[in-house]
Amino acid sequence: MKEHCPWATTDLYIDYHDNEWGVPLHDDQNLFEFLVLEGAQAGLSWITVLNKRENYRAAFDQFDPVKIASYSDAKLEMLKNNSGIIRNRLKIESARRNARAYLLILEQFDSFDEYIWQFVEHRVKQNRWNSMSEVPASTNESDAMSKDLKKRGFNFVGTTICYAYMQATGMVNDHLLSCHRHDALD
Repeated sequence: MKEHCPWATTDLYIDYHDNEWGVPLHDDQNLFEFLVLEGAQAGLSWITVLNKRENYRAAFDQFDPVKIASYSDAKLEMLKNNSGIIRNRLKIESARRNARAYLLILEQFDSFDEYIWQFVEHRVKQNRWNSMSEVPASTNESDAMSKDLKKRGFNFVGTTICYAYMQATGMVNDHLLSCHRHDALD
């Protein structure tokens, strides 16, 4: 039987762990999706977001940043009544704000991928943890990412959220050494 990181305890978590978490992601729209979802997760468990992910995709036009950036206040009000997503006013409004900031980044960089991966010098940071207690909640890289994203108008991008984002999108390999996925992503 394959060994997983200890947090992968349900079928949904195991599928996410084995197929997405820590896999280097370079598609701009998917990178944007994870940024919105990580912000929505703030203060909640990731499983809550994973359970609502398909609802988010439907509610937020498959995370098309151009469409989200143009959402009217009325559209945001409608989303606040959508029981399929996390109905936090600030988190819903941040999706539009972050989409607008994302589009500004695209004006300066060739892609969001080019921008966001600069914080790890465009290569995966390979960590070698033996236990979950060794895995940090933030790093100098996530501090720098958070600071720069905030400067560019993003919100719900604190350093802990940024580090979780880096883990999810494969910018860092935080699978434990005992996990069957660690060496596959090394």
